[in-house]
Amino acid sequence: MKKAIPNTLTLLNLLSGLIALISIFNGYYDHAFLLVCLGIFFDFWDGFLARKLNVQSDLGLQLDSLADMVTSGVVPGMLLFKLFETIQQNQPDYMLTEETYYMGIVPYLGLLIPLASCYRLANFNIDTRQTNSFIGLPTPANTLFIMSIPMIQYVDNYQWLTDALNNPYLLLVITLLSCYLLNAEIPLFSLKFKQFTWKEAKLQILFLIFAIVLILLLSFVAIPLIILSYIAISLVLNTFQKK
Repeated sequence: MKKAIPNTLTLLNLLSGLIALISIFNGYYDHAFLLVCLGIFFDFWDGFLARKLNVQSDLGLQLDSLADMVTSGVVPGMLLFKLFETIQQNQPDYMLTEETYYMGIVPYLGLLIPLASCYRLANFNIDTRQTNSFIGLPTPANTLFIMSIPMIQYVDNYQWLTDALNNPYLLLVITLLSCYLLNAEIPLFSLKFKQFTWKEAKLQILFLIFAIVLILLLSFVAIPLIILSYIAISLVLNTFQKK
């Protein structure tokens, strides 16, 4: 029974990702965002409970990666695919010709995200250096960044940012940068709580408070800022640790 608890949460993560895919193809990007957040919530607790209940297993590790591949790999890739398509339909002047755009050159570049995520997840499973921290951007963090793109349009006073994100060239830069960060040799502190104590999780608790405050102030605009801050803080910590 104990072993079934974290594995059930992992499967709920997968289910959330599958329903998010359906939402994306039906044009409900807000529903997809909420479902991905729910999937990431399940992803956090499955590992925590597995450690707490002392039921960690190779099966759980593989299930976790397979579920993440859908929720934090395929889903953001499909979202970018649909965003590229929508931009061309609404603003065709961005590309030379519609024929050039739809020959598979641009929209399908969004599928680089699932490829990079798959490589990262497979590498994570065999990389013994990533037991207490991460090397490269975790797939859930990258997914939140991408899934927040269409949500920014719902925030008042940020029309200029919405217009900028409707530029396919900027989306392409985000896609390529995400692929790089997912597999870059950049040490990043772990966002998962091993223990809910100040001594063991001081950095994670402070960052969580910072993230909550930013979300309360900026709503969906805060999400990409939080991810970028996570990377920046890790780089600063790396510099001090080297010194």
